[in-house]
Amino acid sequence: MACPKVEQIGCGMICGEGPHWDHNAKVLYYVDVKGCTVNKYNPACNEHTTAKIEGDAVTLIIPIEGKKDQFVISVGRSLAIMTWDGVSCTPCDVQIVTTVDTDPKKVTNRFNDGKADPTGRLWAGTMAPDLKAGVVAPNMGSFYSFDKCFNPTTHLTEVSISNGLAWSQDLKHMYFIDSAKFTIDVFDFDVKTPKISNRRVVFDLQKNGLKGLPDGMTIDTEGKLWVAVFDGSGVLRVDPTNGKLLTKIDIPSPQTTSVTFGGPELDELYVTSANFEQTPEQLKPGSGGTFRITGTGAKGYPGQNFKL
Repeated sequence: MACPKVEQIGCGMICGEGPHWDHNAKVLYYVDVKGCTVNKYNPACNEHTTAKIEGDAVTLIIPIEGKKDQFVISVGRSLAIMTWDGVSCTPCDVQIVTTVDTDPKKVTNRFNDGKADPTGRLWAGTMAPDLKAGVVAPNMGSFYSFDKCFNPTTHLTEVSISNGLAWSQDLKHMYFIDSAKFTIDVFDFDVKTPKISNRRVVFDLQKNGLKGLPDGMTIDTEGKLWVAVFDGSGVLRVDPTNGKLLTKIDIPSPQTTSVTFGGPELDELYVTSANFEQTPEQLKPGSGGTFRITGTGAKGYPGQNFKL
C-alpha cells in the first residue's frame, strides 16, 4: 500500500456523519447529527457551506437523481425531501415524506446511517436516543428499504445502532454494521426483490484486538471495505473474503464516524468525525474534523443518488 497522507479540510462538527460524494458536481455533502445541519464542501475552491435543519437530528443527505437542488434527508425518525441551493444558510423547503418506528415505545428513535444502493433504492436504519456517546438502549431500532414512493419495507428488527452500508460490485452481497455488535456483517442480497438473507460475520473488531465501534463504511474497486472506528481514532481496510485486517490509517480525531471515496479520480478518502462528551484528556486538535486521505492506492465508486 502507498503511504497515505491525512489532511484536515474542515472542523467544528459536533457529530459529523453521512459523507456523500456527488461525482457530477465534484462536491462532498455531509451532515452534523447533533448540530442539525447539512453541509457541502467544494474542494475546487476549498469552500464550505452549511444549512440548519429545524425539528430534529439529521443523519443523512443524498441527492435525488435528475432533480436539481433536491435531496433526501432524515429529520428524526422521518425522511424528507429538501430543496437547497447549496449556498443558503436555510433550505428553501423541507417536506416530510414518511415516518417509521411508530410504536409508542419508539417515538423517540431517530434514523442513523443510510445510503442508496447501486440501483438507487434507499436503505436506512434507526436507533434509540444516545444515552451517552456510543451507548444506546439496545435492540430498539430497525433496518428498512424504501421504494420510489418512500414506502418502507422492514428487513431487520432489534437493531441497536444501525450504521455502515456497502454493496459488492456484482450486487450479490450487502455489508452492514450494527455498531453495538462490534462486527461487520454480510448478507446475501437479492437486488430485484429486494431481500437480504443468510447473515454472517466477516470481521470482528474485538476478536482482532481493536478498540472502538465500527461505524460508517464504504467499499473500493477491489472489493475491500473501509470502515471508520468510533473511539478508535482511525479507518480500517478489511478484506471481507477472508476476514483479514489489511491496514489501519490513524486519524487525529478519536470519534471517527464515516468514510467515502471522492475526488476527480475517486481515489481520495473523505472521513468525518465527532466531538462530543469527550474529556480534556481525550480531545485531540482534530476532534470533530473532516479529513481527506490521499495516497492510499485505492479507488472507490461515486456516491449513488436516490432515484424517484
